[in-house]
Amino acid sequence: MAKKTSIELYSEVLSELRSDDRQPVYFFYGEEEFFLDKLQEAVEKLVPEDQKDFNFDLLYGRDVTPEKVLSIIRSYPMMAEKRVVILRDFKELDGYGAQAEGYQGEINDFIPYLEQPNPATLFVCIDTKKPSGRTKIGKAFKKHSGFYEFEEVPDYRLPDWIISWAQKQHHKKIEPPAAQMLAQYVGNSLKLLSTEIDKVCTFVDTSETIQENHIKKIIGLYREYSVFELKDAIFDRDLEQALFIAEQMLQHSKANTGEIIRSVGFFYNVFSNIWQIRRLAGQGNSKRQVQETLGISNNWYFNKLWKDASAFQLAEMPKIFEALLDADRASKGFTKMDPSTILLLMIKRIIS
Repeated sequence: MAKKTSIELYSEVLSELRSDDRQPVYFFYGEEEFFLDKLQEAVEKLVPEDQKDFNFDLLYGRDVTPEKVLSIIRSYPMMAEKRVVILRDFKELDGYGAQAEGYQGEINDFIPYLEQPNPATLFVCIDTKKPSGRTKIGKAFKKHSGFYEFEEVPDYRLPDWIISWAQKQHHKKIEPPAAQMLAQYVGNSLKLLSTEIDKVCTFVDTSETIQENHIKKIIGLYREYSVFELKDAIFDRDLEQALFIAEQMLQHSKANTGEIIRSVGFFYNVFSNIWQIRRLAGQGNSKRQVQETLGISNNWYFNKLWKDASAFQLAEMPKIFEALLDADRASKGFTKMDPSTILLLMIKRIIS
């Protein structure tokens, strides 16, 4: 069974927050800040607009003391059933008592509250990092709150998420090839992807289905040659055609260094997916088992990934990632090579 990703976790937590079974305290953390921000929005909406002046607080760890936070979350709502308090950057509260004049609380003062929270307050802490599990406060949050980590979404899950997000947010259907194109070109930033989805859904306002040509227009792939054509040539092991396409891309680019950085990121995502498939297949898993392990529900997309993976062997992955890393470093100033040489050398190393 596929490991639960932030995609499934977000849906589950969102449903819990909107239900009557939500917990009085939550701690959301992790690298995928898109989901953290979306959950914050969902929590804020739990308080009607006409009650927010008295029953909603958005606090930041750098601006408040533990004593102040505890005073707020222990207070009761005014002419309402529920008070909502969101604390961003919880870990910035550390050491406050030692730095401020007089005693203004310290982080472990939250432990008694976590053990017996105010039932009339929904207290939500959000941070990119969690409190250490070796600390008293870390153990208390894990035991007495909804404690959820939102990791970055794996690249191979992005097309499924794009299709689902467009349907839920805009009631639009994105065809699998279009979703794959958007995921590979934009990368794994859900914030950027959601922005591009908003743009393309607005662009095709009169159409219910989004196709590859719509994606190309929105993300600016007007040129005859792009990373997608370059990918096809590389996967065909056609060095001459790949070098020709790369030269055309650079000739029509406004910023060669930026073109290379985007291309390296694109191919890193592509080969990360290939590595995952070749690794799992090399362990004796069947095609179906690999698909289930990766949690890819769209058959068209998985079959495309499987076909791409067949063009390379697992033993080739280390040298390919090394070539991508060297190109990334070179494009960021760690060499005297010109942009054209950096890109062409990367292509040769991948194909050879």
